[in-house]
Amino acid sequence: MKGADHIERREATELRVAGRRLEGYAAKFGTEARIGPFTETIAAGAFRDSLGAGGDIIAMVDHDPGRVLARTRSGTLRLSEDATGLAFSIDMPDTSLGRDVLAMAQRGDLGGMSFGFLVNKGGEIWTGDRRELRSVDLREISVIHAFPAYEGTEVIARARMREPKRLRMARLYLETLT
Repeated sequence: MKGADHIERREATELRVAGRRLEGYAAKFGTEARIGPFTETIAAGAFRDSLGAGGDIIAMVDHDPGRVLARTRSGTLRLSEDATGLAFSIDMPDTSLGRDVLAMAQRGDLGGMSFGFLVNKGGEIWTGDRRELRSVDLREISVIHAFPAYEGTEVIARARMREPKRLRMARLYLETLT
């Protein structure tokens, strides 16, 4: 893995149904998210390297690798950056999982979208308690059934041998919430 040994996840809320397809934004540029003791934004272009690398990015339900909906390798997941953020289009499978997710999306019962990533080396800029993500290694996007407990944002971090103090503080703070 590049740059870190933990995957971070963020939640966004734009999701729409178009036939058997889900579309929307898994992330929006310039939107602030309060994450424990710091505030984070995503800069335009933060996903450029991941999208250009041609790696396989997966669409899941609730970050569960046992509940895969689509993937870039098969062409059933399409991702792109535009002026708003990380746009996605998922061709939903004709499976019980795919039909259930579509039905919940049509009713408006889903919590939104999320994405899992690693921060690339040099891909973040810290100014006091503010972090701007400028380059991330996108691993997955997820349809989220319920809203995450912390201001629309879910973060899962694994301990690192020598993580920076502000990341260690954020991880410890988030662990106290669960």
